[in-house]
Amino acid sequence: MTVATTAGTTPGSYPITVDGDGATDHSAQYTLTIGSTNPPPTAPDIDVAKVQAHLSQFGTIASNNGGNRRAGSAGYTASVNYVKGKLEAAGYTVTLQDCTSCTYRSNNLIADWPGGPADQVLMFGAHLDGVSAGPGINDNASGSSILLESALALAAANPTLSKHVRFGWWTDEEQGLNGSRFYVNSLTSAQKTAIKGYYNFDMVASTNGGYFINNITSTTSAPMKECWDSLNLQPEENVEGQGRSDDASFKNAGIPTSGYATGAGNSKTSAQASKWGGTAGS
Repeated sequence: MTVATTAGTTPGSYPITVDGDGATDHSAQYTLTIGSTNPPPTAPDIDVAKVQAHLSQFGTIASNNGGNRRAGSAGYTASVNYVKGKLEAAGYTVTLQDCTSCTYRSNNLIADWPGGPADQVLMFGAHLDGVSAGPGINDNASGSSILLESALALAAANPTLSKHVRFGWWTDEEQGLNGSRFYVNSLTSAQKTAIKGYYNFDMVASTNGGYFINNITSTTSAPMKECWDSLNLQPEENVEGQGRSDDASFKNAGIPTSGYATGAGNSKTSAQASKWGGTAGS
């Protein structure tokens, strides 16, 4: 019996011809399917309970340090140490950058996951500081916690990377985006060019929130919009937050940006309440 196929090593389906030997010759056609041994990884489902645990820890940190996590304060330093410890235990290379030009001198935290080409960087960031009037849970322990848990999920999955992944937690945002601006200004032209997209996460736990994406029509935002479109969330442009958070520091340097927000001070419209729930006019 002879078997003939045109199959190679590329995933796909290929015909097989089987010829029988002997006085009577029978032929048959079959299909051989070759699957990829390295299918693309699916996006992890981030555990909300773990995000809430980080939020609780930031609340405790504020309570133990004068009630706030303002840049330069003991609460902010404790917040940096908490994030740093989690990331280093997961295998990240963590750098603390002293923001010498910040209103309240303190550290940015930069975390790089090993692997991926150095000239092809995707960066995700959130400001870690809050105001002096409170613990800064929505603004912005929420973004900081989601970013932290996403970084830990990436480390646990340890996928093969086609791009280098970097995370940043910024100081002194509340005083005018000072920490992120200091970081961007510290980069060489080549390092700025290497960042193919920066994604910002600020105030993503609003109790009367909506689904807003920064620069929603841009190529940079496309994967985020596609995800929310697939869930029928009908996201909108984040017009309220434009230029007010750390993505502005990157955008002003010519780096493509996007990111998520769920709302800050604007009132929810009736149309938004109809599609997202919550309270209109609040």
